[in-house]
Order: sequence, then C-alpha cells, then structure tokens
Amino acid sequence: MKKKESKSYHTGTVKKSIKINASKQKVWRKISNIVGLPSWLIDVKKTVYLSKKKRGVGSIRKITFNDGNIIEEHVVAWENGKYFTYVATDGLPLRAYVATISIKPKTKNSVQLTWQSYLNSKKMTDKEFLEFLVFMGAFYETSLANLKNSLEK
Repeated sequence: MKKKESKSYHTGTVKKSIKINASKQKVWRKISNIVGLPSWLIDVKKTVYLSKKKRGVGSIRKITFNDGNIIEEHVVAWENGKYFTYVATDGLPLRAYVATISIKPKTKNSVQLTWQSYLNSKKMTDKEFLEFLVFMGAFYETSLANLKNSLEK
C-alpha cells in the first residue's frame, strides 16, 4: 500500500532579476503604475484599483487572470524610484504572500530589476509546493522578459 503523502504548511522564497536597458525613470514609471500589469505580466486579463489611492502605501489592486483567478494585492511599502512591496490578501493557495519589486541603476540607461517574494502555503504536499515554486519562478521570469521587451523598444 502506497503511503499517503501528508499535507502541511510550507515556506519558500522566489527571487528573479533582470537587466533592463532603459532609464531608471522609464522603468519606474512603468512598474509603479500598479494597474498597468496587462502590458507585461503574463496571463493578466485586467487590473483595477480597489482604492481611491493610486500610488504608494495603501493603494489596492485587483488582478483578473485569463483563467478567471482573481488576486487582491495591497501596497504596504513604497519608496519612489526604488521599490514597492505588496501583499496578496486573496486569490492564491497561500496563507501569506509578500513581494517586493525593486530597481537599482547600473548605468545612466540601464537598471537591475529584482522581483522577490516570500510565501507560506495553505496545506499541500511537498510535491505540490515545489511545483508551485517552479510555477512562480517561471511566471516571474516570463513576465520580467515581457517587461524588458516593452521597455527596450
């Protein structure tokens, strides 16, 4: 008889970086438009504000994906031109998801953009969690490549 794999909570991180050949101002303008995701984030159907506030701490967005999944995210930290941090409050198979997108100038016309997240799962098997981490890593990489392509035009 095959032993049933038990489900438990898992903690992990995902971190992806990309060099973008565009000015810091241009990159920040694009990423700080927190509802501008359909132009670079893969599989996003639409993104809308759930808050009157459009930038900075306290702004809230709702992301609708092509598969119908809906995620709500709240901006919890923001430093103009440098980074912002957001938490997902609904829509993921997770108990906690906190992510930061940051940019560091490399030269006058290039930046290093890093997207890093911490996550804690709902109850799942080790295999399910590893598959989720791989999925998130691929999602970040493809989305960052789209962002790079859109900014380097």
